[in-house]
Amino acid sequence: MEPTGNGKGQTALVTGASYGIGLDLAECFARDGYDLVLAARSEAALKQEAERLAKQYGVNAVPIAIDLGVHGAGHRLADEIKARDLTVDVLVNNAGYGTAGAFAGSDEANQLGMIDLNVRALVELTHAFWPQMLVRGRGGVLNVASTAAFQPGPLMAVYYASKAFVLSFSEALWREAQGTSVHVSCLCPGPTASKFRERAGTGATRLTTLGTPVTSKAVAEAGYRAYQQNQRVLITGLRNRILARMVPYLPRRTILDITHRIQSPL
Repeated sequence: MEPTGNGKGQTALVTGASYGIGLDLAECFARDGYDLVLAARSEAALKQEAERLAKQYGVNAVPIAIDLGVHGAGHRLADEIKARDLTVDVLVNNAGYGTAGAFAGSDEANQLGMIDLNVRALVELTHAFWPQMLVRGRGGVLNVASTAAFQPGPLMAVYYASKAFVLSFSEALWREAQGTSVHVSCLCPGPTASKFRERAGTGATRLTTLGTPVTSKAVAEAGYRAYQQNQRVLITGLRNRILARMVPYLPRRTILDITHRIQSPL
């Protein structure tokens, strides 16, 4: 992707920015001249990547170590950014996780933690920065959802439901922003080569038989282009787009059976 310099004078806040799609999205913004605020739990990795991006692209990159899954952490992050006299022009809500397995017998704290990080923190941060984006008439929000957003997900029920929320919320904001020059995009990747698969445990399910995961860099670059073009929703990969668009036309029971099968252990 060739740099355009479109981001000069603007700052992008990227959550979940210490590795994977989040880090690669941060690099896309830095390449185009955006200053960065990078947020994640991993303080050492975050600091290292912030220093690398700042040096490589000649931008300011501020690392803020924070666990956004903790209640109120979104507000605390927004307050920390304000205390540093920084303005967020673009919010990239990438932080999130999933856990494969049946809901029965699962850890309640882990299930609720998905809602807190994937939904609550995303809403907190968007609510904190959205009004000023509309006042300034620039910038916007890039939310990272998943192809999981398009159907219920037996054996990964809370994760799929959380990403359905992200998709619905993003599309609604996109419509609310019409005529303001503020962009909203929802990035919906399919299986991606990243640490997410390790944490979620999806590497041990039939999902792995559906093909080779794409790289996080390819996903990030596609998502960045979609955001710049104010594309409402981007599903990465032709096969993923076809499958997601087929969902409304298939019997719901069939969709549930298919998803259950691919999420089942090998």
